[in-house]
Amino acid sequence: MIPFELAEPTSLSAAVELLDPDDETVRPLAGGTALMLMMKAGVFRPQKLVSLRKIESRYSGVFPTKDGLRIGAMTTLNAIERSQDVRKLTPLVTRTMRTLSNVRVRNVATVGGALAHGDPHMDLPPVLMALGAEITIVSPGGQRCLAVEDLFSGYYETVLEKNELIAEVNIPSQGFRKGWYSKVTTGSADDWPALGIAAVLDVVGDEIRSSRIVATAATDKATRLKSAEAVLNGKSINERLLLEAGDAALQDCELIADVRGSVPYKRELARVYLRRTIQAALRQSEAHS
Repeated sequence: MIPFELAEPTSLSAAVELLDPDDETVRPLAGGTALMLMMKAGVFRPQKLVSLRKIESRYSGVFPTKDGLRIGAMTTLNAIERSQDVRKLTPLVTRTMRTLSNVRVRNVATVGGALAHGDPHMDLPPVLMALGAEITIVSPGGQRCLAVEDLFSGYYETVLEKNELIAEVNIPSQGFRKGWYSKVTTGSADDWPALGIAAVLDVVGDEIRSSRIVATAATDKATRLKSAEAVLNGKSINERLLLEAGDAALQDCELIADVRGSVPYKRELARVYLRRTIQAALRQSEAHS
């Protein structure tokens, strides 16, 4: 790696001021799990990194709120996985974390860094989207809130400006909603998926009152499957409805080929695993336990 300057501000506001919106060689550094690999490979050569490790402690923890959870952007994935508050209020997140990358990465990677990186293969963004999570973004001009589903704009791309930082993630309590995340991979359980599908369902009796379904990995960004949701909402589940929802899902996502599979292969995966994910979610009775 080439030499670079390392700044270590002690506040989030100071970190934001150090970012230069006109200089792409100045980047924030959170966990660094992706950024360091890019630097070692010569893909990215920074002039300055702005470390976030010494900013206020309020951005490194899980905090219950009246509506759910507030998670500081510098909270490690391991801390989220082990949090009893996360397990109680959003059990779907805890279950997903167990196969998100490996333990070494989870010990270092942060939730804010993972979201800002915009990698469509990540398991957590579709789950947060399905739960209706929002992020708080800080810039020199103040702060704004944004739904996680509106964060991603393309392959490894987000709507964040170069002088904006994610400060917090706010997740509504899962409550009695049922949820599941299906990770389809031919490698180890913590490998990158060929397809990921997250579903969160509000179910009364045998009727799905509302649903939020998100696909990732087979697409260039985590994508809400609104056509599939429209098929399911207000209906009682049966096999024909699930097949219809699987076909509808393909209207909302532009599938991409990569080393993990062709477009036709991923199209069939999406049909099959949307059905399996809905069925698995409906079997869950632990959402409020």
